[in-house]
Amino acid sequence: MSIQQELKEFLLEKGVADVGFFKVEDGEEALPYGVSIVARLSEEIVDEIEDEPTHTYFNHYRNVNAFIDSMLLQAGMFLQRKGYRYVTVAASQSINKDGWNYMARFSHKKGACLAGLGSIGRNSLFLHNEYGSYVRLGTLFTDCPFECDNTPAKSVCTGCDICVKACPAHAIKGGDWAPGTPREEIFDPEACSQYMKTKFQKIGRGAVCGICMKVCPMNRAKEE
Repeated sequence: MSIQQELKEFLLEKGVADVGFFKVEDGEEALPYGVSIVARLSEEIVDEIEDEPTHTYFNHYRNVNAFIDSMLLQAGMFLQRKGYRYVTVAASQSINKDGWNYMARFSHKKGACLAGLGSIGRNSLFLHNEYGSYVRLGTLFTDCPFECDNTPAKSVCTGCDICVKACPAHAIKGGDWAPGTPREEIFDPEACSQYMKTKFQKIGRGAVCGICMKVCPMNRAKEE
């Protein structure tokens, strides 16, 4: 069995919902191979969201992020035991080294798309091939050579405007995603963040919302 298959089975046995592999030129220097992992969210917890997030969802969001970070660390240690190097990218962390721009060290969604695990919808959320938007993502870079197709999946977003109408911050612009589409053509992270901080301060100090994820019909389509 290849190291790639061993790693995938190792992570799936730990509870990760899906694993993909990709290669990039703009990732970590000398660590061009990426591992994208997917963790499923609880449909029941997300479905409790109405016009604001719930305390249960905020707790769930934090716990799933912690799970992802733990899985990335264990994946890295797995590779390290095999003689390879690794760098993990936190599940939820803004770097903002060039000003407050809501950017991470690397885009989890970009990695997951390159790995063929799904695409991005009008809501700027990652839409997993099987689980829709009810997921969280994590990324790891390594020098372990993986077999990678690097063929981004086509968008499965139905092109409706349900999320556009549901967003209380008017942060979703209604544009359609394709590989290479600038984020600002689809989504305004500043409007989203400021609305959460203002309106949802009593729930996790305004760190989460989830309304666009809750209303996305792609989640219902996966259940049918």
